[in-house]
Amino acid sequence: MVLAGTFQYRSALGTGLMTPGALMLGNPGLAYECGHEHAEGDRCVVFWFEPEYFERLAGTAFRVPRLPPLRSLAPLLASACTGVTGSSSVAWDELAVRLAVGAAELAARQSSDQTALPANAEARVTRAVRAIEARPDANLSLTNLARDSRLSPYHFLRTFERLTGVTPHQYVLRARLRNAAARLVTERHKIIDVALDSGFGDVSNFNRAFRAEFGVSPLAYRRAVRSPRCPTSAP
Repeated sequence: MVLAGTFQYRSALGTGLMTPGALMLGNPGLAYECGHEHAEGDRCVVFWFEPEYFERLAGTAFRVPRLPPLRSLAPLLASACTGVTGSSSVAWDELAVRLAVGAAELAARQSSDQTALPANAEARVTRAVRAIEARPDANLSLTNLARDSRLSPYHFLRTFERLTGVTPHQYVLRARLRNAAARLVTERHKIIDVALDSGFGDVSNFNRAFRAEFGVSPLAYRRAVRSPRCPTSAP
């Protein structure tokens, strides 16, 4: 589970650009290779399962190398983030079970596209992802991101979605929501201040987006995660 940074992943399942919010997948005995050709540093949480236990939970092997930053993974990622930073307690065994079952179900619906990419495409998208993660509150329109990547908006949109699994708009929105979720737990600022500082124009839009992503309102999320037992997914 990638919490921060980017890297390239390669295995017999295929290749994938790993970005914050993505899930790297592997099967028992599968050799793999990771590299930081276009950027340095990442931070991940690794879940390792005994093969027999994972088969009982999920009942299938993975056929794709990774899952992109999907909405259904967001609550699990947020729980892991707060657990790693010590912002709240996390039931790691429950989180691992939910993650295994959820990843297997999502991976079964994913397809692996291994067609050739344009030259320097991965490097350009990696730079764009790093820029988004560094300043999720900035003016990150498709036009601006494409210009900074020296691609037309059409080609940037296609290349970004192909490599990350989500559109630039979806990625920016989830980066802002991840940032907001972390700040709700670690800071005591008002929700409206967290919303504006995270790149949202108004609090009502923030509330709708947050509830769609995490299943609860920002206030309910803050109260729940700060409680002695942190939920591993939205109710």
